[in-house]
Amino acid sequence: MLLLTRAPKAWHRLFQLKPLALPGTPGGKAQHVRYQLFSTPSPAETGRQGQPQGPGLRTRLLVTALIGAGLGGAWLAVRAEKERWQQQQRTEALRQAAVGQGDFSLLDHQGQMRCKADFRGQWVLLYFGFTHCPDICPDELEKLVQVVRQLEAEPGLPPVQPLFITVDPERDTVAAMARYVQDFHPRLLGLTGSAEQIAQVSRSYRVYYSAGPKDQDQDYIVDHSVAIYLLSPDGLFTDYYSRARSAEQISDSVRRHMAAFRSVLC
Repeated sequence: MLLLTRAPKAWHRLFQLKPLALPGTPGGKAQHVRYQLFSTPSPAETGRQGQPQGPGLRTRLLVTALIGAGLGGAWLAVRAEKERWQQQQRTEALRQAAVGQGDFSLLDHQGQMRCKADFRGQWVLLYFGFTHCPDICPDELEKLVQVVRQLEAEPGLPPVQPLFITVDPERDTVAAMARYVQDFHPRLLGLTGSAEQIAQVSRSYRVYYSAGPKDQDQDYIVDHSVAIYLLSPDGLFTDYYSRARSAEQISDSVRRHMAAFRSVLC
């Protein structure tokens, strides 16, 4: 109670205090210190008021993103250039291998004589096999026509002609080829011929094949190399794809060859 009664007098005396004067100030004048009773600047506020402000978080993020985009673009450009160089080296090496040189003369599945010049100006995907093949040939032909369909679906790309040449001319007659190719793609051409004609075109593309022994039903399997060949519009062997390559990988390769193609016959 005593404190409460003296409190008004204490507050009255507090407000009667005069500012302190500091001696020794220039000019002989006293320098007064002001007291701020209820608000004192915090160290953080003092730092903000006394130091220049740096770039904001959004600016720093934007700069970081731009630098990252630039580095990413440069890396993609270097990788693309490396892939083009590797493709050029591969194409040159395949040309020097002299695969697919010379012409051929074979019957298609409609009985029409076909030669290599008939496909000049077209991209060609070519596969060697036989109609009695139990699994590998159907799988590879299905992959081949899947590539053709993928490329057909892209506007602006030239059409690709699928070809199937038999390595079993004894059983793969024109009629047998016609029945077989209709299950794959409407533009797939089946080509057959005499034993000598098939041997010649197989040697040209370095295709190995050998008929196995016949069983009691006179049936046999033909052992042969498995590859899909790509021919350019110049009729030149451009690339080949093993059984391990997927349809998507082959499609990507064909697109790159199309983009880089420059005719050597003009």
